[in-house]
Amino acid sequence: MKKFFFSLNTVLDYKEQILENLKTEHARALLKVRVCEDEIAKLEEEHLLCSKQLEESRFQGMTIRKIKTYENYLEQLGVRIRNKYEELAQLKEEEQRKRDEVIEGKKETSMIGKLKEQKQKEYNVKVQKEEEQFIEEFVSTKRAMAKING
Repeated sequence: MKKFFFSLNTVLDYKEQILENLKTEHARALLKVRVCEDEIAKLEEEHLLCSKQLEESRFQGMTIRKIKTYENYLEQLGVRIRNKYEELAQLKEEEQRKRDEVIEGKKETSMIGKLKEQKQKEYNVKVQKEEEQFIEEFVSTKRAMAKING
């Protein structure tokens, strides 16, 4: 009997390749989210540290010019933090879209994979029946030959 052939094998290979690409894209999106979260944490830490320095310097006495410089810097940090949070929200949306695409790709690949398994089982059952039939014919032929010769 001829070797098992699954007609959708090229489609399955293609879907698996697309799934791998989607997983890579999702990993990149996830990395961007993590990097942005780290940047936000650093900015917030810097904001907190600068605020503490301002309070300590005010307590010890400082010029209005220095106070304004600190306040302007803190305001800039606040704006940068808000912008990073907006960027983070966009990155999370993109990551979620990529995750959904990966899930959909897994579903498609899984469906075709299950169909292949089913067809492989059917093929194996058919091969087994043909082998059993061949053995029966062989035994019957051998018995018939034994009767003829014997």
